[in-house]
Amino acid sequence: MNEFLPVCREDMEKRGIDQLDFILVTGDSYVDHPSFGISIISRVLEDKGYRVGIIAQPDWRSDHDFKKLGTPKYAFLVTSGNIDSMVAHYTAAKRKRSDDAYTAGGKAGKRPDRAVIVYCQCIRKIFGDIPIAIGGLEASLRRFAHYDYWDDDVRPSILVDSEADILMYGMSEHQIVEIADALKSGKKISEITDIRGICYLTDPVNTPFGAAECPDFSQVRENKKSYAKACRIQYDHQDEVYGKTVIQRHGKKMLVQTPPAYCLTTEEMDHVYSLPYCRTYHPMYEKDGGVPGIKEVEFSITHNRGCFGNCNFCSIALHQGRKISKRSEESVLKEAELLTTLPNFKGYIHDVGGPTANFRNPSCTKQLKHGLCKGKKCLAPEPCRALEVDHTEYLGILRKLRKIKGVKRVFIRSGIRYDYLIKDENDEFMKELIRYHVSGQLKVAPEHCSAVVLDKMGKPHIEAYRVFQKKFYDITKGINKEQYLIPYLMSSHPGSTLKDAVELSLFLKEHKIHPEQVQDFYPTPGTISTCMFYTELDPYTMEPVYVPKTAEEKAMQRAMLQYFKPENKETVLKVLKKIGRRDLIGTSPKCLVADDLPQRKASPSGGRNSSGRGRNAAGQNSRTSNGKSVRNGYGQGQSGSSGRKQNGRKKK
Repeated sequence: MNEFLPVCREDMEKRGIDQLDFILVTGDSYVDHPSFGISIISRVLEDKGYRVGIIAQPDWRSDHDFKKLGTPKYAFLVTSGNIDSMVAHYTAAKRKRSDDAYTAGGKAGKRPDRAVIVYCQCIRKIFGDIPIAIGGLEASLRRFAHYDYWDDDVRPSILVDSEADILMYGMSEHQIVEIADALKSGKKISEITDIRGICYLTDPVNTPFGAAECPDFSQVRENKKSYAKACRIQYDHQDEVYGKTVIQRHGKKMLVQTPPAYCLTTEEMDHVYSLPYCRTYHPMYEKDGGVPGIKEVEFSITHNRGCFGNCNFCSIALHQGRKISKRSEESVLKEAELLTTLPNFKGYIHDVGGPTANFRNPSCTKQLKHGLCKGKKCLAPEPCRALEVDHTEYLGILRKLRKIKGVKRVFIRSGIRYDYLIKDENDEFMKELIRYHVSGQLKVAPEHCSAVVLDKMGKPHIEAYRVFQKKFYDITKGINKEQYLIPYLMSSHPGSTLKDAVELSLFLKEHKIHPEQVQDFYPTPGTISTCMFYTELDPYTMEPVYVPKTAEEKAMQRAMLQYFKPENKETVLKVLKKIGRRDLIGTSPKCLVADDLPQRKASPSGGRNSSGRGRNAAGQNSRTSNGKSVRNGYGQGQSGSSGRKQNGRKKK
């Protein structure tokens, strides 16, 4: 039986440890599973011979929890957990959440807002000038000056506010080992500047030559064009082949980001996932009923990282990167066999995926030498002519998984790129996906139907979805199964006007889709879409972008996705009249809503929910750390699968 890492002095004594080398502080409850970033980092360090302890969700209002493991020999390592603490706490409407899937018992309030900053400030106050390194999603996506939706302002790099010494961005197995070895060799943390995949602050005189320079913090805070330019520079150098060092001045200090760390090789990735994880939450949480976040990933397998889909509202490109890295077939099968031995396994593997389940190879071979094309997308608005589509290897893995003794079903839940799938001339994967790996509903993400909005999202036009939809139902009918597509849809994304929202309503009506929940665009740090939301500019063209920002218009766009609900009737009528679409008011089949004033006046609750009561999904796939972006533009943490939130949308 694998052991959890020390969480108290008694655990240290049992292991004969007087002093830990590293203490990891996290905003999540302690779950030792490879879909949780802190679990991977802690096990990687342990594998290299370092003594590691975990402080999970310390009470930031006192010193006690931060002191319970003593002073680490080398450094504190700090993360907010699998998702950004502000996303964990607030909906897209900035309403406080009442639960937290990454906390024991699902209770909210166990971590502070801006957890990385608060934890680091506590450590600095208690331990003085001790080395502090930060990582994970919250730190990674806030490494430059960034628009903060909750403050509605541009904040400096999180390195400034946290007073940490070094930031590891992206998937950080390489960085943490190099940093640990450097500290062990006697280097000061301030001297660690030559490792890929880190950020640090330095005096401007020490700025490295040949770097790509972003407009400085004061400029991006005052000038939205400067902010958009900085966003493009940051994205243009997020490639391990040609990415340069990127710098951005913050007052008297220079922020330096070294080029991205190299992706793990297949051999390295296999090793990371073979480490002795306990694969569950710490037993100290049994009294609270466990940690809900483990349920989605406990019996899921990550087979890849990265996503060349590169949607604008998703942070994966800036966090994991666009290059695909993968585990070997043998490694995936070995993990599946391990799952069958676990006490709670009922025969169902919930997912075999990652940020995008059906990406197993590079989008084209030339990127291995030259990197992924700067400023371009592999799949949108049309698939690149150089795109190489092949599901053979992935299909082979799924076939072998199905044959493992003790496995009843293998599902795919972390997202299928249908626009990539329909380009495969061989239908075998799609046929077997539908026959064996769908549990009645397959979730896909067209996001919208308006070409204008989809272009701003970085998604393919709706024609690709129509092709996939027809093919899906043709195959489903051919095997005599009743299965449905559940499309993820988003309201109020930059570029979306009320006319676009009405166009989406007509699309939903045409396809008899009745979403039970609606996803508002959530402007989380680090995405291109968030840049557009703040600046009202497209950072790649510098052209103006229409952005719905008022609560009233967001409520209108949200209501149009649920035009069929009685409580939204008044809002829908208001929208249709406002944009001059009275032809859609009435009782004919083409209409969206009937104008029934007497009933409307008699119903005091009409429109009550048009402001979008009910929780908006937030990341989560996600890209949380489930390797997914969260649907709303937040890639989730370090690794793993099953990155989409389950929004319960049904087709009727």
